[in-house]
Amino acid sequence: MNFCPQCGSAEIELRVPEGDNRPRHICNSCKYIHYVNPKLVVGCVPVWKQQVLLCRRAIEPRLGYWTTPAGFMEIGETLEQAAARETLEEACAEVEIEDMFAVMDVVRAEQVHVMFRARLLAERFAAGDESLEVALFDEADVPWDEIAFPSIRFSLQRFFADRSEGKRRLHVTDSARVPRQ
Repeated sequence: MNFCPQCGSAEIELRVPEGDNRPRHICNSCKYIHYVNPKLVVGCVPVWKQQVLLCRRAIEPRLGYWTTPAGFMEIGETLEQAAARETLEEACAEVEIEDMFAVMDVVRAEQVHVMFRARLLAERFAAGDESLEVALFDEADVPWDEIAFPSIRFSLQRFFADRSEGKRRLHVTDSARVPRQ
């Protein structure tokens, strides 16, 4: 960090503030402490009848790989609103967000991924700006070898397991416990 986001001063020092336990960027002019916290990635598994909606990524990282609609949460929206917005942006589809079912701490990327179950409101979808294509998949036809991220693989596996057992559970893990492809 070169300048204080509060006052614009270049007098920034990396040190542990009093009462804290980690180094933070601190402005020596206005004493502002700049905290860097994980970003929230929010998405859903949209379902139409028994099929799930997946998007083939048109952007890096993992260009060309499949994912559920998901992305960074924006200021001023709830988790559910973020999941619905990402589905509209990436799959041009409207969903009813149901319950949260998967949370993964992705420590190396400084992110927390939150996934919801969702119901497509109609069998209408198309590739948005961040998707090459969008398609419905039966569980047996999910392109498992082409899933973009471990958190998406984890979410889909838990989604299908819960559905087959007739249960609705909340699954929480971290990226260290989930193998990378």
